[in-house]
Amino acid sequence: MARPHNMLHFAPVSEPSRMKAQAVKLLFRFFATLPLHYAHALGALLGKLLAWIPNRRRATARVNVALCFPAMRKEQQAQLVRASLIEYMKGVVEVGVLWTRERHEILGLVREISGADEFNRALSRGKGVILAIPHLGSWEMVGIYGSIYSPMTSLFRSPPLTALGDFMRRARERFGAQLVATKHGGVRALLHALRRGELIAILPDQVPAETRGGEFAPFFGIPAFTMTLLSRLAAKSKAPVFFVYAERLPKGQGFHLHFLRAPDEVRSDDLQKSLQAINAMIEKCVRSCPEQYQWLYKRFRVRPYGAVSYYDN
Repeated sequence: MARPHNMLHFAPVSEPSRMKAQAVKLLFRFFATLPLHYAHALGALLGKLLAWIPNRRRATARVNVALCFPAMRKEQQAQLVRASLIEYMKGVVEVGVLWTRERHEILGLVREISGADEFNRALSRGKGVILAIPHLGSWEMVGIYGSIYSPMTSLFRSPPLTALGDFMRRARERFGAQLVATKHGGVRALLHALRRGELIAILPDQVPAETRGGEFAPFFGIPAFTMTLLSRLAAKSKAPVFFVYAERLPKGQGFHLHFLRAPDEVRSDDLQKSLQAINAMIEKCVRSCPEQYQWLYKRFRVRPYGAVSYYDN
């Protein structure tokens, strides 16, 4: 039987990789046994260790925070780095909960939703909706909630530990989401989903893997290589765009979902105007709870020609 163009395929993996994947799965199954407040408490403890021990993630977070908040005092920057590493590890541990709980349990973790009325009106028009989900708060929660709410299609890139790919896909697709490969067929699948009036989800602050997939636009005043996929899909489909993030509430109480309608500039045929509007919206979201942004991601790793790298590794 011929393989559909958008079916995900995982290459054979070596035995050491398979063993590592099994160890990670066992760890996540342990995380899955924890109530969310215990998961977040464990994540906070691990995050404090990550902030204390010298490591590449901490070094990257320090560079990014210093670049994006130059007016902050050094002590404030250090506090933000520490808080962000704690939130990062909460995100790692909470995945065990989010990838295994039943539908009603996931919905029970959503304590508050802002902007839902406008989002519902947009989706009810039958033109589809694009969810732009930055690496802020629990983006896994946003994806799972979206797939419960409506049929949803999103791109999927196999993780570095490829043996985990199928495990991740099953967890994310269990409520009806469709994950498609990050190739041309995947982009077509996103457009088809919009034409059916469904949701699609994109991580707008992910650095494109290919040069032709991005252009530079300011992010916190710094040239950032920004994906053009969101801009092109929005301009072609004219579907409304909502920036969405799940803010973690204190003490593992749950999540507050925020739906922010993007300005019309995001759907502009002027690519640079669209990219600037996208990064401005991400920045707006980040400023609402900066400690929950993934500052350890090398957002500025691609630099304009001739510019020196910000990162030492």
